[in-house]
Amino acid sequence: MSFLDNLKYRFATFSVAEKLILLNVVCFVLPMILNVVFFLFNIPSNAYMNWLQLSPNLGTFITRPWTLTTYSFIHSSFFHLLWNMVLLFYAGRLLLNLFPDRIFINNYFLGVISGGLIFILSYALFPVFKGTYPPMIGASAGVMAVFIFICTYTPDQEIRFFFVNLKLKYLGLAFFFIDVIQIPYGNAGGHLAHIGGALLGFVYARQLTRGSDIGAGFESVWKAVFKRKQLKTVYRAPQKKSSSPKKTDDNDHQNAIDDILDKISKSGYDSLTKEEKDFLFRSGKE
Repeated sequence: MSFLDNLKYRFATFSVAEKLILLNVVCFVLPMILNVVFFLFNIPSNAYMNWLQLSPNLGTFITRPWTLTTYSFIHSSFFHLLWNMVLLFYAGRLLLNLFPDRIFINNYFLGVISGGLIFILSYALFPVFKGTYPPMIGASAGVMAVFIFICTYTPDQEIRFFFVNLKLKYLGLAFFFIDVIQIPYGNAGGHLAHIGGALLGFVYARQLTRGSDIGAGFESVWKAVFKRKQLKTVYRAPQKKSSSPKKTDDNDHQNAIDDILDKISKSGYDSLTKEEKDFLFRSGKE
């Protein structure tokens, strides 16, 4: 296997949460490289950053509506990125063990959008923000949506938190409460955005337990805009009886694929063994 094929294989075995984390890391490193070029040519770095970060000024936002999502891919520091991605990694694993990729994607990006809207509305409504328009960056609203979703959906699940076992519902409440009480002490807009993402995750989980997927409309939009490109479609073929040895082998191969797909739908991609992941990857390239 060549180096490039190995990279493709590694990327293909990543969960959707891990792919999103990798994308955030790339978006953190790339501006550093761009800043070197901009510095050498004496170009202000905000020449491109202003077109990515979210402004609470409604007039500015109307001219840059894409910033309602692009702001989430920009981080101010290494630790800003690190804490967001660590929480996203663990919360994402818990969610993806129970639900397909689409539920994770819906939660994360609806959380990003909800947090962004709460941020803009807060600066328009609350007198304390009058005349100030600091831009916002960071994935925290989307991360909080995923985290609070799983805390709400499986509230009594216990995880190891430092030296004690804690139920997710108490951990979720603690994170939410910390954001609320920190509003007066700096980064108020950011904390309000976190709350917006958290509320989205909470409502999404509660509605899903009642049989209503509030992300279905959003899902139809992003699926229409971003059509997935696959190396090769792995599908459930109709079973046909055949006495031919070759057709029998083909049926056995397809049955093995179907069994793996069933396992993914029930327990998530991470439940697969390394052999099963390798087999599915090879099947996609044949």
